[in-house]
Amino acid sequence: MNRRIRLVTAMAATVLTAGCGSTARTAAPATTARPPSLATSLATATGTWAVAVMGGSAASHNNFWQLFVRPAGTTTWQLATPPGVASNGGLVLTGLSAGSVLAGFRPSQDLSYSPLASTRDNGTSWSPGLLDAALADVPGALAADPASGRRLALLANGTTDISGPSGTAWTPLVSRRALAATPADTRCHLVSLTAATFGPSGQAMLGAGCGRPGTAGIFSHTGGTWQLTGPTLPAAHDHQAISVLRLTTSAGTTTALLAEGTGPAAHLIAAWSTDSGADWKLSPALALKGATLTSASPGPDSSLAITLSSRRAAVITTAAGSWQPLPGLPTGTATLAPSPSGGWDALAAHGTQLTIWQTAPGAQTWARRQSIKVPVQFGSSG
Repeated sequence: MNRRIRLVTAMAATVLTAGCGSTARTAAPATTARPPSLATSLATATGTWAVAVMGGSAASHNNFWQLFVRPAGTTTWQLATPPGVASNGGLVLTGLSAGSVLAGFRPSQDLSYSPLASTRDNGTSWSPGLLDAALADVPGALAADPASGRRLALLANGTTDISGPSGTAWTPLVSRRALAATPADTRCHLVSLTAATFGPSGQAMLGAGCGRPGTAGIFSHTGGTWQLTGPTLPAAHDHQAISVLRLTTSAGTTTALLAEGTGPAAHLIAAWSTDSGADWKLSPALALKGATLTSASPGPDSSLAITLSSRRAAVITTAAGSWQPLPGLPTGTATLAPSPSGGWDALAAHGTQLTIWQTAPGAQTWARRQSIKVPVQFGSSG
């Protein structure tokens, strides 16, 4: 409990001066496909970040989500979790301008809102902030627009809040119920909101699960109105349930990861847009063959890496390419992150030890590169 009190106490003034918050709203129904884990990675101009859960039992509050960073120009990962707040509920991550990073803590135990922390120096120091609401349990729950400094927060109650410049003055943008009542939802039949990002021109964009088969639920907010701007899928997909699992924007390109179908017939499709959803390019479909998606990580140049429950992994770089399988994953792999050599790092968690494995482009095996012993304080959140 003491770890949480220190930073939450420091944030009390932030709550009083924020001048806004989120009121209780109706929770959204479940998505049509299971979202990936909060374990993910993020590449910035100054370093590569990854999220993984360490420790022990979640039931005993001994599971602590941790942040790791590999500074640009180096090959070594290091622990960089913001101090002072229990991270049992999970961490979400987004990039700010000039390589800065914003981390959000999901509520757990007695915490009903989400502390925030930002860093400009790869985690050497953190500045506290606060969102007076609970972040959703999806890796795309936070987004930032580097140009304007505004931020989006997808909340556990199905509402999306938006901030002013530099994360000030959070206000409600739209709820799932309100978006479902707009003309934009005519072809989607909105079930849930699953991801948030800003488009290349600064428009707020939301990913969703649609109740109407064959519809990719990506909504863009332009000129005060919402429009359905998800990719039009080929006719062969007309009878399939579609959910947007990831939605990120980097270097002028918005990348989406779509889940199509259910059960053994489920597939993943990647999509890319450079104009906030006016036009999309689609990848070939990747058959899951009965596996489930466990993590999805955006990489450099709009690439995307995914891990599956069957210890399979695949990456894709552009719509002109195809999904490329990676070697069978090391046991305990939480997520993948791009490596300096152009390959991928696999971050494998075992209790309080994180092991970094690396594979080069075209390689058939993983090589062990590093181990980090994480100083987890068991019982500190009870």
